Amino acid sequence: MTSVEKLHNQIYNKRLFVLFTWGMRILLFLAFLPSGLKKLLGERFTLLGIETPVGFFFEGLYRTGFYWNFLGFMQLLVGVLLLIPRTSFFGAMLYLPIIINIFIIVVSINFTGTPIIAGLMLLANIYLLFWDYKKLKQIVSIIFGK
Repeated sequence: MTSVEKLHNQIYNKRLFVLFTWGMRILLFLAFLPSGLKKLLGERFTLLGIETPVGFFFEGLYRTGFYWNFLGFMQLLVGVLLLIPRTSFFGAMLYLPIIINIFIIVVSINFTGTPIIAGLMLLANIYLLFWDYKKLKQIVSIIFGK
């Protein structure tokens, strides 16, 4: 048994970590709720003008139309999946590429303060994947044949 497996086994059934895990799921859902709803409903995410890198970027995304709505739908979908015990692992798997994208975008366009929030969201998502370590290990072993 590896040290990662030992750590996972030690914390998995402890009440504190069960509550912490549910807290992370709820917080990640709540983080995507307002932005996902705005995008799904076709509303602008920010009122910043296009003369700023952030405003220019979001205006470009907004003008894509259906893609903007699709981004919002996916944010809401993965958030809801996190809240359902049977689908929470799948939600965490889908959340990962979305939050990595958001993190890279906010870092690259110097979105003040947001890289910290997105970075914490990324860490919370990695924690949720660790929480379902056994499922993740099975998928990795199937993909890489180990």
